Amino acid sequence: MTPPVIDGAFARWLAGRAGELLLRTRAEVGFADPHALKAAGDKLSHELMRTELARWRPADAVLSEEDKDAKAAGTDRLTADRVWIVDPLDGTREFSEEGRDDWAVHVALWGRHGTSPHKLLAGAVAIPAQHRTMATDFPPAYPPMRSVSRLRLAASRSRPPAFLADLAADLDAELVPMGSAGVKIAAVVGGDVDAYVHAGGQYEWDSAAPVAVATATGLHASRIDGSALKYNETDPRLPDLVVCRKDLAPRLLAALRAHIPG
Repeated sequence: MTPPVIDGAFARWLAGRAGELLLRTRAEVGFADPHALKAAGDKLSHELMRTELARWRPADAVLSEEDKDAKAAGTDRLTADRVWIVDPLDGTREFSEEGRDDWAVHVALWGRHGTSPHKLLAGAVAIPAQHRTMATDFPPAYPPMRSVSRLRLAASRSRPPAFLADLAADLDAELVPMGSAGVKIAAVVGGDVDAYVHAGGQYEWDSAAPVAVATATGLHASRIDGSALKYNETDPRLPDLVVCRKDLAPRLLAALRAHIPG
């Protein structure tokens, strides 16, 4: 199968291919041994992405969570003009739990000559168990204002920031636990929640693709201190971010300043 030439459509295609593979892996391996299922999902999705990127984008560098040296500094990607930043399976815990659909596949393209602060040229987030993919080739519509006044904040199921409960109290907001970072940002894009705030430690592959889609949609995305998100850095750690509607950003960032650790 020949994939699309345009990068955004290619990202959508690749994320969809990996998502289909992960659904088959879930069905074939089963849920009796969660560790084995997680390992199989990570390995097979990573291998598919690496194979397809080597075949169809051989001149581009790749940063994948499943690379052996992914968290090491000083790799060849730092001199490349184009780098695919991928998370073959975001939300492995949820992937290994029967009935859960809050896990995702992330595919993003960073370009040295990109004009935005984050320099993300394209991105796609597949949520295979929900049978949907969001991508920058046809970005989703900007989320409408919700009819209820109380804010809803997407929160990590397992690693919510220590200050998040106090932040929610200050904003009179409801916390909505979810799995994958991609699913949380997709919930903001879709208008199911108003914002996603994270400060518990992440890497570039956790947010690159969903941030590319969110900003293509017109949403605000930044570090929790309001500074720009940057990708393909020497150290791939990108520990915090906030994604929300633009009209909410000033209020949310002002509240965050009172709660940022340190």
